[in-house]
Amino acid sequence: MSQDVIILWYRNDLRIHDHEPLYKALKANSQIIPIYCLDPRQFGQTNFGFPKTGVFRAKFLLESIVDLRNSLQKLGSNLVIFQDKPEIAIPRLAEQLSAKSVFFHQEVTAEEVKVERAVHQALKQIGVKLKSFWGYTLYHPDDLPFEINQLPELFTNFRKDVEKNSSVNPTFPTIQKLPSLPEIEIGELPTLSDLNLEIPPLDSRGVLEFKGGETAAKERVKNYFWQQDCLKVYKETRNGMLGANYSSKFSPWLALGCLSPRYIYEQVKEYEYQRVKNQSTYWLVFELLWRDYFRFICQKHGNKIFHKSGLQGVVIPWQEDWEKFQKWQAGKTGFPLVDANMCELLATGFMSNRGRQNVASFLTKNLGINWQMGAEWFESLLIDYDVCSNWGNWNYTAGVGNDARGFRYFNIIKQAKDYDPEGKYVKYWLPELGKVPAAKVHEPWKLLSVEQDRFGVKIGVDYPQTIVDLWQSVKENEKIYNTALNITEGRRKKEEGRRKKEEGRRKKEKS
Repeated sequence: MSQDVIILWYRNDLRIHDHEPLYKALKANSQIIPIYCLDPRQFGQTNFGFPKTGVFRAKFLLESIVDLRNSLQKLGSNLVIFQDKPEIAIPRLAEQLSAKSVFFHQEVTAEEVKVERAVHQALKQIGVKLKSFWGYTLYHPDDLPFEINQLPELFTNFRKDVEKNSSVNPTFPTIQKLPSLPEIEIGELPTLSDLNLEIPPLDSRGVLEFKGGETAAKERVKNYFWQQDCLKVYKETRNGMLGANYSSKFSPWLALGCLSPRYIYEQVKEYEYQRVKNQSTYWLVFELLWRDYFRFICQKHGNKIFHKSGLQGVVIPWQEDWEKFQKWQAGKTGFPLVDANMCELLATGFMSNRGRQNVASFLTKNLGINWQMGAEWFESLLIDYDVCSNWGNWNYTAGVGNDARGFRYFNIIKQAKDYDPEGKYVKYWLPELGKVPAAKVHEPWKLLSVEQDRFGVKIGVDYPQTIVDLWQSVKENEKIYNTALNITEGRRKKEEGRRKKEEGRRKKEKS
């Protein structure tokens, strides 16, 4: 009697460890066919014309796929690679192999869900089952103390309720051996040039040489937790911007599923048992909870997170000033903290969390530019791009997210002096400011001509003039924001009044 065939559809879950579809397929004693589809749509353009998967993301992705293939080969299997749309490649393979089922990890956002539906429809026509699993979060949605449609709109409420009433499931057992593949074309992995992307020159200034894949991911956990012993001070160092170990840097591997959040959680618990349990060990798990929250919010609200009015539905007349936006992209705004971070992003595909908050605040609260443009630029460049976290954070920064608190902005100068007091970070990425003293480096537009001569930097020549007045721009954009918010609140009250009036009318009719 021949074995049933299960196709294992890999997506943003490029790992062997803690992988429920893989584990369940093996338990079913079936022939397992692991596949990955390089969907051409992922290498198109965003709405604003940026490469949807930029070169840093693409390089990290290809490295992760290679590592997954190597891991599967060591277990006796292999990874079948298609350069085609999943809804075309998967049904074709299913018919070829007379497969019974396709196992996969489900997603929650529009583009990914659309693909899932297309695959489902195509498989349904040939009598193949599509079985979904949940595997991207620390907490499973079935274990939350509320239904997804009742998810709290404030993170703090979500966190407290979950920490009090839910628990993290253990990781699935490690797979030791897999059945070999039948005679089948396994496919070749494209190069970056095949994807019309140029190999990025390695910038030695990068905080870390990020290498894609589960092997490198586990090595990073080992190094950060156990070899460098950095976890014990994570809370104190996490707002840094310079160096390899101010934060865990797990995010790129989490984004592609090379690391399971539950694996990290178990490593934290082991660290607490063997070394120390403190605010820092808690804070790393706290950050994983934020990641969970954004995914559950996307599951609850659907496409709202991508709308210009955001989760709150605040209709703000955002500008699309391409001249200023391009200066923001290129790190030529005249504000060193913003420019240094944007230069780091351009050169490496990475930026610290503190940096992201500042550059996003500057784009939306100082320049008044459409936050969707910033979100798409990050989508294109960031090697740790996670659709839910990226768009959720941009919603929050723009003041249109569910957890936003009015017109909140980052005081760029104060932030620079608080988090880069000696100017080491800005000088690292902006060498033209290298000779400017720490006391003056964050406000170079204030340098007198004689000082510019002394420090070897001519403002407007060697380093750009500021493109906006920080304080005036904040006042102007706050006024615009508050007007929009008042209009939105007024509309909500009218709608609520109409709803209550209609409910009252229905009650009268029933009585």
